[in-house]
Amino acid sequence: GSRTACRGYDRRMSQTLAGKTIAILATDGVERVELQGPRDALRDAGAEIRLVSLEPGSIKTFDHLDQAGNEQVDETVADADPAAFDGLLIPGGVANGDLLRDNEDAVRFVTAFAESKRPIAAICHAPWILIEAGIVKDRTVTSWPSLRTDLENAGAEWVDEEVVVDQGLVTSRKPDDIPAFSAKAIEEFAEGAHEDAPKPDPAD
Repeated sequence: GSRTACRGYDRRMSQTLAGKTIAILATDGVERVELQGPRDALRDAGAEIRLVSLEPGSIKTFDHLDQAGNEQVDETVADADPAAFDGLLIPGGVANGDLLRDNEDAVRFVTAFAESKRPIAAICHAPWILIEAGIVKDRTVTSWPSLRTDLENAGAEWVDEEVVVDQGLVTSRKPDDIPAFSAKAIEEFAEGAHEDAPKPDPAD
């Protein structure tokens, strides 16, 4: 049945990201499935994953508005070296997205990936921090629908699709999009830096 097919697919994909280290940037209020689903897919593809957050310790994950559990933080964003990572994945969650975009170290961390043209994957409310980092202008993106106006005001072209890839920037809308989001993130992380990707253009 389909389980075997899935396992076969995983085996074929198994070493796509071998030797690569991916940062997942998240804090309290992160949408649990948007952290765990892509993380498991990246691990299955051979990547080493490090959870980077605002504070040491652990973060609270949520299923919509209900607290779901905790995830151990590997390093703080203030201490993390963006150059140590091959790609960046940012899960959603309203509080997570809002707290991240309001943190200078987090914004700096995201900007560093864009400046070095390394791939970034952001889902749901995560594109908020892409706006702060000045990397959505003239890019085609998607997000949770409520971010559409913010993204358009920042110069992005917003589309309603399950996953959008624009020169190493991968965006998706919601938990239903996770399989497509994870697959495209793996592809982009495997390809590495996009020399033709635009440089960040901070609003200020």
